[in-house]
Amino acid sequence: MGQAPDADINTSPPFAPNVACPARVYNVWIRGKDYYPADLQAAEEVARHRPQVVAGARINRAFLARAVRYLTRERGIRQFLDIGPGLPAPCNTHEVAQAIAPDSRVVYADNDPMVISHARALLASDPRGCCACVEADLRDPAVILREARHTLDFTRPVGVLLVAVLHFIPDAEDPAGIVEELADTLAPGSVIAISHLTADFAPEQVTSGVAAYNSLVPAGITARSHAQVTALLGGLSLVPPGVVPVAEWRPVMGFGPQAADMYAGLAATGSRGWMP
Repeated sequence: MGQAPDADINTSPPFAPNVACPARVYNVWIRGKDYYPADLQAAEEVARHRPQVVAGARINRAFLARAVRYLTRERGIRQFLDIGPGLPAPCNTHEVAQAIAPDSRVVYADNDPMVISHARALLASDPRGCCACVEADLRDPAVILREARHTLDFTRPVGVLLVAVLHFIPDAEDPAGIVEELADTLAPGSVIAISHLTADFAPEQVTSGVAAYNSLVPAGITARSHAQVTALLGGLSLVPPGVVPVAEWRPVMGFGPQAADMYAGLAATGSRGWMP
């Protein structure tokens, strides 16, 4: 797998197996194996307050795959910037994209050194495409974009994936401004995909689960309403069906309704623009 140079600014948290971290807690919920007792404790405690969090994590993972397939097949996108991808798991972005278009180029960006280490060791690209990693924080999108330019051509459309990551950015750190800064760099025809935690469907249970999460995982998390999640995409043009419950974003035929405390949506920059 090709590698982009590391960012000059290191905002990654120190490796502490005795402290729960978001990527490893999520890994518990999607039946991964890369976690420590502290992560398992946090995952189980949150699930005690809101059992649907486990199914929700897996439904969210399925959304990621659907979004990448849509962007590759329907929008002709061949470049992806996946920010906050978590630990490698089945249906990683480059695997989904390159199964359709082997020449797809993917950059993963994360501030967790364990995520980056595992990605560099395990993620193998199709030789006709490229797969690279950047250790950087979403709170500093300029660094991510600068390093991603070693692999991606920002004069052509890029699919930016912010899947289950913006809820780690509190209002005080301006998540909408981060999305706007990313969007301003993208060529017309690019698309930003997001999924985000919400308490809209079960306010008491989700609020309780969020409190449990925030007491055990230093990163902290913020649930947002439909209006607040939609506002994160600013003035970008929403891709139908807009911002909807994550399982309802272009579901696979034959699958019934699935409950998850998340919204998902895609939004395009400019016009359709360049197409291959």
